[in-house]
Amino acid sequence: MSSSDDAVAIGTTPVHTRPSLRSQGRSGRGWGRVSNRRGPLAVLGIYLGLGLAAIIMVLPFLFSFMTAFKSPRDFASHSPLAPPDPWTLDSFAAVLGGRIDFASAIWTTLAMVAVMVVAQIGSSVMAAYAFARLSFPGRDIIFWIFLATMMLPSSVLVIPLYLMMAKAGMNNTFWGIVIPFMLASPYAVFLLRENFRSIPQELIDAARVDGAGHVRTLLQVVLPISRPILATLTLITVVSQWNSFMWPRVIASQRPKVITVATAALQSQYNANWTYVMSATTIALVPLIILFIAFQKQIVASIVLTGLK
Repeated sequence: MSSSDDAVAIGTTPVHTRPSLRSQGRSGRGWGRVSNRRGPLAVLGIYLGLGLAAIIMVLPFLFSFMTAFKSPRDFASHSPLAPPDPWTLDSFAAVLGGRIDFASAIWTTLAMVAVMVVAQIGSSVMAAYAFARLSFPGRDIIFWIFLATMMLPSSVLVIPLYLMMAKAGMNNTFWGIVIPFMLASPYAVFLLRENFRSIPQELIDAARVDGAGHVRTLLQVVLPISRPILATLTLITVVSQWNSFMWPRVIASQRPKVITVATAALQSQYNANWTYVMSATTIALVPLIILFIAFQKQIVASIVLTGLK
């Protein structure tokens, strides 16, 4: 019996008949790498799908933009997707002028966003540092109870908060809008706490050896290292507060109106004149578009950092 027959008899494969590792890798089997290259038709299908999704996403904004520059007569006599003929700024002048006074809503929203960002980020930083670096009885229990409030839908808090603000005489006031949400956000505290805990303990100990207290350590050591997460939370807070509608609509139904409530009021007041409504919508979109263009790198980094989809 030959050596090949002996190998078959004992249930093995001769060395010279085994496929090499290189051939396994080329064929995508065995220990070699599996090729992930897609064919040209698959790549084309992916890009066509992405392009179609982009068109669907952009169409409402394009409709709003073109309608904002139309006259009421042009909007009524032509297709909604037809370009303006002629282009006019009359709707913007009416919305920002004295006839509707949409400008006051813009200033109120800007002030609200500024107060919310400073108050929420500042209190969240202090709370997160306490939960991450200070030791006190019940620290973890208090943190998880505080974090559990994220499970409560915002609509559940509307009635209790309204009763509190109404009894304090703050309904239809600016501070009635901002005070209930000026304190630390559970979401921000959670992200900041995890970021602060990842800072090497040696840096904190070195600052303490140099005589730095907790405030100085926070301001000069922890916060400079945590700039990416702070930028992320600032952007998220600005966008969420700029788009807030339910609470400002409930507590300040008359005045002062924020930009979302003022836009909704335009829709009910000028239901037949969509050029006014779309002009207000376009004005509300402009700051967010500028924010995205100016901080697009930070926004992309925030998606990676926070895992947002």
